[in-house]
Amino acid sequence: MTRFLHRTRPIVVHAGMVSLGLVLSGCLGSAPEGVLTPVTQTAPNATEISIMVATTRAPADNPGLLYSGERGDVIDFNELVVSIPPDVGRKIGEVQWPKKLPPDPTREFATLSAHRFTSVEDVRAWYLQHKSPTGRLLIFVHGFNTRYESAVYRFAQIAHDSKTDATPVMFTWPSRGSVFDYGYDKESTNYSRSALEALLTGASSAPEIKDVTILAHSMGTWLTMESLRQMAIRNDGVASKISNVILASPDLDIDVFRQQLADMGPKRPKFTVFVSKDDRALTLSRRISGNVDRLGQIDISNPAYRDEFERGGITILDLSALQVGDRLNHSKFAESPEVVKLLGQRLIDGQEVTDQDLGLGAELGATAMSVSNTVGSAAGMAISAPIAILDPKARGTFDAQSRRFGKGLGDSILGVAPGLVGISTRPRRCNPTREDC
Repeated sequence: MTRFLHRTRPIVVHAGMVSLGLVLSGCLGSAPEGVLTPVTQTAPNATEISIMVATTRAPADNPGLLYSGERGDVIDFNELVVSIPPDVGRKIGEVQWPKKLPPDPTREFATLSAHRFTSVEDVRAWYLQHKSPTGRLLIFVHGFNTRYESAVYRFAQIAHDSKTDATPVMFTWPSRGSVFDYGYDKESTNYSRSALEALLTGASSAPEIKDVTILAHSMGTWLTMESLRQMAIRNDGVASKISNVILASPDLDIDVFRQQLADMGPKRPKFTVFVSKDDRALTLSRRISGNVDRLGQIDISNPAYRDEFERGGITILDLSALQVGDRLNHSKFAESPEVVKLLGQRLIDGQEVTDQDLGLGAELGATAMSVSNTVGSAAGMAISAPIAILDPKARGTFDAQSRRFGKGLGDSILGVAPGLVGISTRPRRCNPTREDC
């Protein structure tokens, strides 16, 4: 059977895709090809991160790439050891890509080894060697327009910067790494959902693994939700060890997300969602997907959404006020030092955002007050505490602190995004005499 057919690229391309492609070209620059070619040594004080990678990609002819963006016939497992330069010379949240080959490990990410597993025993041996004392596993699922090497280095950065003790495993699906292949990438997630389900099932059934957290980004959230939905339908619920799912900038139709949750039923994990109203990549996705709101771009100041997610027990973290180097505002979860630390210190480690009487939103508010107490303005607090939390316990304390800086602070931090289909976006009038104000 012929696996790949010759394609002719359409002549007419959506103007938004062209402009987005230009932005991405400017962001990526001219990174060298083949960064996964191992170097002979690392640098003093550099950190070595070993991650296991499961992939449905087809192998690449270039050993420095390992895998292409085409679809493979089987699930391959690999170990990648990545050298991360000393913290003193790098900014937390950034991947220091090599400017040329071989890379300079004192200033750039470098690959120390790449090893393909040939048996289940190899996979088990790697896990036992790198097992977390807590038995916690972190599985990362990347997003749209992501090459294999980009996914490896990004996950190595997240695992290092978050300082989580969870054992790092990545699932990478066939993405061609081109903004013009949105349709191919989306179908590749569907192609890979049974493979991801198999990985999750195997992890959940391993007695050595006590808890599984999934961190999925962008289009990878669709793959994750579909795999969990498939598992729930097959087994009358999601495996109990999969306790926590973090969806970062989810490229998910909001209506489809509701149905996926319903299909999972009550035996489903705790969900935490990172959203940002200024996510330019999701703006484009919305335009080419029927103009239906994307989950990763919702406005949580909208009462309809706030009430719905509060009732569902889903925590929403609004990162709209954060400013990072990503011009698309689509990777704030990985590039913001504050959010990366939050991932490792609380979310990946299985803690509820409200596991203390003082919720996370309140903690950020307290930090803001200590830093900007001379400012005495909503703008000052918005700069110092750019993360807004939609969570029943944290929200009350955060709102109470917000009143000390004047009415309307919540709107200053969250903003109000117009254009939500069928839902009023007028700011909520706050009556100071009401307890929920």
